[in-house]
Amino acid sequence: MADVSDRFKQGMATRRKVLGERYVDAAVANTDAFTEDFQTLITESAWGTVWSGDRISKRERSMLTIALLAALGHHDEVAMHVRATRNTGASMDDIKEALLHVAIYAGVPAANHAFKIAKAVYAEMENEKAG
Repeated sequence: MADVSDRFKQGMATRRKVLGERYVDAAVANTDAFTEDFQTLITESAWGTVWSGDRISKRERSMLTIALLAALGHHDEVAMHVRATRNTGASMDDIKEALLHVAIYAGVPAANHAFKIAKAVYAEMENEKAG
């Protein structure tokens, strides 16, 4: 990356804090000439602007993000952000409440699938902690 902006630096720091070093290192390692501009865009905009804002907490952002991703059917992203709750302070009960909102405002099938994803991710996280 040729010219790294302050927003990119802030975004990368926030991204690492929320998603974890291992996840971000893998994303960076997989960046190539084709995906570099996209990685810069999401690091600066999603992570450097939205997730780095101070008007709402990381916990609240986590809940909103998971609800929106579930409503839109972005299942891999739901799983990634459920994993990130270890770093955002959003509890399992917080995510349950967010997904109940999805059921009412975006549809039961979207929430049903997101509950399945979240349940599986929480089980994986528990196994990682135990093992």
